[in-house]
Amino acid sequence: MERVLPREEWIKTLPQAVVASCVLLLDPDGRILLLRYAEGRPSAGTWWLPGGMLEHGEDPPAAARRELYEETGIILDQPLRFLGYDHRADMKGTGPVVDFFFHGGTLPAGQTIRRSPEHDQDGLFSLPELNTTPLTAHLPTLTALHTAARSGSVVCLREGRPL
Repeated sequence: MERVLPREEWIKTLPQAVVASCVLLLDPDGRILLLRYAEGRPSAGTWWLPGGMLEHGEDPPAAARRELYEETGIILDQPLRFLGYDHRADMKGTGPVVDFFFHGGTLPAGQTIRRSPEHDQDGLFSLPELNTTPLTAHLPTLTALHTAARSGSVVCLREGRPL
């Protein structure tokens, strides 16, 4: 007869995944707000959305709001809209990662960005400009998220590419 593990032991045998949340903010012209990772940081010199890993007990929307505030100083006064997720089977040899993406709406003209020490630049980028911009992850991810934000749809990604 097969031995059945108690739930607590069985859970320990399952793969562990890192969960993160990111926020897509657009300006009135549809450009995407990105932050560049500072020297000495993982992914230094590359650009990506504001976001980061969930803390214990935190849900993805709360993490998205917290990370946005920590990395830009922006406090959203509107609800976040779920844009989609990306599942990556192995991130830099550390195992699976699931990223949740939320649309934070349109940045007001003249919005001030207060960067964290994690980043050394911020910028607004059109999709064509991203072809020559060093990104932390895949351009198809940002393209799919931009389309979902503009159309009101949701996107499911695997390894940064739409399914």
